[in-house]
Amino acid sequence: MRAKILLLEDDLTLNETVSEFLEENGFEVSSVYDGEEASDIIYEKNFDIFLLDVNVPHINGFELLKQKRKDGITTPAIYITSLDSIDSLEDGYKSGCDDYIRKPFALKELIFRIESILKREFFHENSSKIEIDKHIEYDADLNLLFVDKKEVQLSSKESLLLKLFLQHSNEVVSHEVIYEHLWQYEETPSESSLRTYIKNLRKIIGKDRIVSIKKLGYRFTQE
Repeated sequence: MRAKILLLEDDLTLNETVSEFLEENGFEVSSVYDGEEASDIIYEKNFDIFLLDVNVPHINGFELLKQKRKDGITTPAIYITSLDSIDSLEDGYKSGCDDYIRKPFALKELIFRIESILKREFFHENSSKIEIDKHIEYDADLNLLFVDKKEVQLSSKESLLLKLFLQHSNEVVSHEVIYEHLWQYEETPSESSLRTYIKNLRKIIGKDRIVSIKKLGYRFTQE
């Protein structure tokens, strides 16, 4: 499954160069040129990583990411910028970024930074235990779900599905992404099986927590 990248860069030439290079190296890139456009597309699609220039029209990269972090979006982010002061670096990390690369940069270095971040599974969590609500938590290291401190048995695909939802909390996860994530290459995805997994998870964590988005997929919400 190709990692999906959002590239926000208002320099047309650099945007095109970076997009082409990333796509040649196996990534799927959605490129935008201003902060408002980036904000809109984040609501429409889910991404594995954000690459954000800082000084862009309408909403700058720092403010955009701060906004998305407040919305509960934990997608990792790398700033691409010519800013080089310590204050700028501090502002970048305070706004919720995972890395920072200064212009000009080598395209191969960008690939290394992206791949390093994508090896991690959860972002902006302080421990391996993720609280879904005050009674339910998921241990990301052990892949186990606990309700009132007691382990709840999940099938392997139910566990994979819950983990996917937690990685993309408050984002719409498409049916296609779910099928690719749950079923191996030699397996045939099953819509009816997916509905069963969703039904079983809802029984445990609450019906309202997994919202069906008609014709698109599902959105998982947590407190």
